[in-house]
Amino acid sequence: MIEAVGLTKRYGAKTAVDDLSFQVRPGAVTGFLGPNGSGKSTTMRMILGLDRPTAGHVTIGGHPYRDLPNAPRQVGALLDAKGVHGGRSARNHLLSLAQLAGIPAARVDEVLGVVGLQDVAKQRSRGFSLGMGQRLGIAAALLGDPQVLLFDEPVNGLDPEGIHWVRNLMKMLAAEGRTVFVSSHLMSEMALTADHLIVIGRGRLLSDMSVTDFISANSADFARVRVPDDGPGERRKLTASLIEAGGRVMTEPGGALRVTGLPLPRISDLAHGCGVRLWELSPHQASLEEAYMRLTQGLVDYRSTDDAKAGLVEPLPQDPYGSADGFASPEPVEVPQEGWYAPPPPVPGRAPAAAPAPSPAATAGPAPAADAVVGPSSAAAVAEPSSAAAAGEQTSKDLR
Repeated sequence: MIEAVGLTKRYGAKTAVDDLSFQVRPGAVTGFLGPNGSGKSTTMRMILGLDRPTAGHVTIGGHPYRDLPNAPRQVGALLDAKGVHGGRSARNHLLSLAQLAGIPAARVDEVLGVVGLQDVAKQRSRGFSLGMGQRLGIAAALLGDPQVLLFDEPVNGLDPEGIHWVRNLMKMLAAEGRTVFVSSHLMSEMALTADHLIVIGRGRLLSDMSVTDFISANSADFARVRVPDDGPGERRKLTASLIEAGGRVMTEPGGALRVTGLPLPRISDLAHGCGVRLWELSPHQASLEEAYMRLTQGLVDYRSTDDAKAGLVEPLPQDPYGSADGFASPEPVEVPQEGWYAPPPPVPGRAPAAAPAPSPAATAGPAPAADAVVGPSSAAAVAEPSSAAAAGEQTSKDLR
């Protein structure tokens, strides 16, 4: 069993772990949750004697880690899958750890088979993928067949098959009576793996209870009620009856009713008493992720903002008449004067475009010429958009 009492760790003016007390009992998978920067990794390092607490203490089986005789035979841990000499093969890495702890060499081949790395045992670890590195780290944690195991993000980089394997491995180890302490950010995976949860935020304990109790305590269960679509009067009648009985009713986008505060049998009885037919009456429970987000939403240190993308949208280069290819457009526009690029230079030598037939609207007033050519003679028009508009007006008058 792991027991922390008043565990505190400060780095200068920053308090990473603040008066943290909890117990991790054997026979269950205990999930260790918290936002980034909440102190999870620091806590695990103090459990393993890698960091010395500023105050308080933590013990494993009643003893500090440093006082455990032949600790690798009693405690296995995966904190950093990259903590491996890249020039060593997977087997030699595990063999060196085994020799330091007095573990038989045959055990190395056993754990390589357990984690599925027997076919790459002689390959250097520097060529391993992230998932293969995770498997090697798990093999190192299992090497001494310990009774206490700590895993920090063990499924990071694993494919779905690997995640499923780790989940079953954790459950199997706990079923054997071992103490299994797992840190993870994957709420869906923790919901399937963990039996008990310890949740911290900004170094302080937020929750220490079973997964089921945690979800119930930090979310509201509800019943979804659906009546025939052609019966708005029935929906209103049922809503009034449910509110009168002490329930709370909310309308969902699809027309269903979300009812809280009343058990399902009571809702059914009320609907029957009103003479309202039910198409759906189903219980719904919040997920672990929803309950976790509700508990920790005010304790997140790193929050993202919307990307405004200011100044990144560059308009297409246009000539003074608004044409991207140098030909005149129906109406003159101003050349953009702001942006990362200067306005384009005049395009000489372009052939004039065919003039469209004048419309009745064109005879009502001046309009730009359709056959105006942007060439050397129109350099002044490029420099002065207002002059370009005047020139267009004059050209139209000449055509008429």
